[in-house]
Amino acid sequence: MPIVLNQIKLPIEENESSLSIHAARALAVPAKAIVGLRVVRISLDARKKDAISFNYTLEVSLSPQDETRLAKKGFALAQPLKLGEPIFGTKPLDKPIIVVGFGPAGLFAAYTLAKYGYKPIVLERGKCVDDRRRDVETFWRTGKLNTESNVMFGEGGAGTFSDGKLTTRIKDPRAHKVIELLHRFGAPEEITVMAKPHIGTDRLIETVRNMRQEIAALGGEVRFEAKLSGIEREDNHIAATIVQTPHGEERIECSALILAAGQGGRDTYELLLNAGVELVPKPFAAGVRIEHPREMIDRAQYGKHMDNPRLGAAEYQLTSQQGDRGVYTFCMCPGGVVVASSSGEEQVVVNGMSYYARNGENSNAAVVVQVGEKDYPAGPLGGLDFRERLEKAAFIAGGADYRAPACTVGALNGKASAFASVKPTYRPGVKFADMHSVLPDFMYEGIRLGLKDFGRRLKGYDTEDAVITAVESRTSSPVRIPRTETGEATRMAGLYPVGEGAGYAGGIVSAAVDGMKAAEHIMAIYKGV
Repeated sequence: MPIVLNQIKLPIEENESSLSIHAARALAVPAKAIVGLRVVRISLDARKKDAISFNYTLEVSLSPQDETRLAKKGFALAQPLKLGEPIFGTKPLDKPIIVVGFGPAGLFAAYTLAKYGYKPIVLERGKCVDDRRRDVETFWRTGKLNTESNVMFGEGGAGTFSDGKLTTRIKDPRAHKVIELLHRFGAPEEITVMAKPHIGTDRLIETVRNMRQEIAALGGEVRFEAKLSGIEREDNHIAATIVQTPHGEERIECSALILAAGQGGRDTYELLLNAGVELVPKPFAAGVRIEHPREMIDRAQYGKHMDNPRLGAAEYQLTSQQGDRGVYTFCMCPGGVVVASSSGEEQVVVNGMSYYARNGENSNAAVVVQVGEKDYPAGPLGGLDFRERLEKAAFIAGGADYRAPACTVGALNGKASAFASVKPTYRPGVKFADMHSVLPDFMYEGIRLGLKDFGRRLKGYDTEDAVITAVESRTSSPVRIPRTETGEATRMAGLYPVGEGAGYAGGIVSAAVDGMKAAEHIMAIYKGV
């Protein structure tokens, strides 16, 4: 069994061909004793800008005798990933399993069900990813919003128009399976080894399309422009869904429903409340997007190595404490753009997006402030009300055609300032605005002071020319749908709320894992068809 080696440091000037030499040195064996070497994980260490390196985790194969000898010396042996086959129930499946929503949680729930013969029906209120991309581009170009086909709604979910980050803190072995499947369906191979992998929106579109086609080939059915408009229950169990389609209303009976609707639809949360499903408010964060020249961020992070092609565009993650609130950067998009992510009429929402190459002129990130129940009205949708007020204020400040309110860091600090060296990338366009008209005082001051703190840690971060665009409000759901230990909604058996919209995930991988687990809970009850 291979030996695992951690923290094998490779200077940026060295090629990976020298890894076997470093591994042999760490194991105190001749280089010729190594018969195989596999890279498991790569992370970048740029803490010392004059000595940037890559840290490798390796699995090193030697002769059985050498592996046994080294194991006795304390070297770890590689352990196979423990992800067994799911448990299958015995209850007949006389009605279909429905998956509502086709973002990461719904996509991987549907794939898991289809793989094991359960033939799910997927209902997605938006369009397929290719039609959706055209609608999004039209919105960005003209300011004409399609409220059912946009950055929030449609095949692939909100993550499709993002950086496609795959980092996650969860230790669930399913996370590794998610990465493997994304690679199988079109994501670049490097995501299987990089500590901070990303796909990019261009590669993610292809991957999502390929997964949907595989679900259909396995017997699943994906229906677009099919909006959940009602839920029927029998006793305390979900019995049927009412679906609005371009051809009218349809009633579909079901054995179970996986709700992976995302956090974009207020109408979905209201539907659940009216159906008797328990919802509770949840803390979240909101703020703005900040843009700097990519070259400036690269120089600040990499120093003299900034032009090394092995490094790519630089990333950062910054945190600050202002009073009793955390202020932090979120969803950093190296070499990316700020994008219009509105899904509701007269609401401006911004997000960040990068293509796989990450070679845009600017780099951007959200700078957000913690928001809690003390900041908004009581009730399960109080946080949603707060979020919508921000988005409507941004719409008013931005003016017509979903332009976004924007300013410079200098203006945020009360200095007369106009856009100069940093050009806003947001489309359909921006309007220079006073952020006091958009942000409540605690957010305005938290961001202003947080930026000063960030500037002390990352040179140039608080430069007066940096561009601020509002409002970043969809960091996470302000609502949670409580679940039982089996993943069902507390007040409705057979309903499985999953992913970011249910308040249980914080990114593509964690949402995908949550969807897989819901599928496994259902399979443990019913036998396949």
